[in-house]
Amino acid sequence: MKHKPIKIIIADDHTIVRQGLRKLLEEEECLKIIGEAMDGREAVKKVQELKPDVVIMDIAMPVLNGIEAARQIKRSALETKVVILSMHDHNRYIRELLSIGVSGYLLKNSVSSDIIKAILSAVKGEIYLSPSISNQVIEDYVGMNQKTSQEELYNTLTNREREVFQMLVEGYPTKEIADMLCLSPSTVKSHRSNIMEKLKMDNISKLIQYAIHLGVIDIQM
Repeated sequence: MKHKPIKIIIADDHTIVRQGLRKLLEEEECLKIIGEAMDGREAVKKVQELKPDVVIMDIAMPVLNGIEAARQIKRSALETKVVILSMHDHNRYIRELLSIGVSGYLLKNSVSSDIIKAILSAVKGEIYLSPSISNQVIEDYVGMNQKTSQEELYNTLTNREREVFQMLVEGYPTKEIADMLCLSPSTVKSHRSNIMEKLKMDNISKLIQYAIHLGVIDIQM
């Protein structure tokens, strides 16, 4: 008796990456691609609509980055497993994503067999980390290493403030942010003031530099 295929959504803002992953994964009879997303907000929406078993997601995506998208997915779609596929191996990313509850973290230089292993591990309730991620990174998560003061400041932001923060540093105007988040412009302005105060910033240029330093946005985007 055949088992039902594992339903997968691929989320990455680069079309060629999504196409490559789709072609790779569709070669496996046990895997079925049921959707794609170009940014984190679309990924959250597709997961809620299609209810996949696994979502494979990049971190550096516009509108809503993979970290915040993963946070929302784990909060609203607990059955869906999240596997991160990123070019970044920053300790902060891995530490935060594991604390959110992702099931895997792979680097984009991983071989195809690693990606398959990560998916199969995820549906079994296991965590799979890319073999190229050093033991030092794993120890950093397991241990009680102190976070930087900059990370501590970012962690004071609410989930909604993090969404507004990313859109601000990506250059979206207040009205557009309000429309995308179904908020009033005055509420967005209030969030902006709170963000500036919590992060101890007084202008958007400093906010952008801070976002790049933390990896919230990618300067290559």
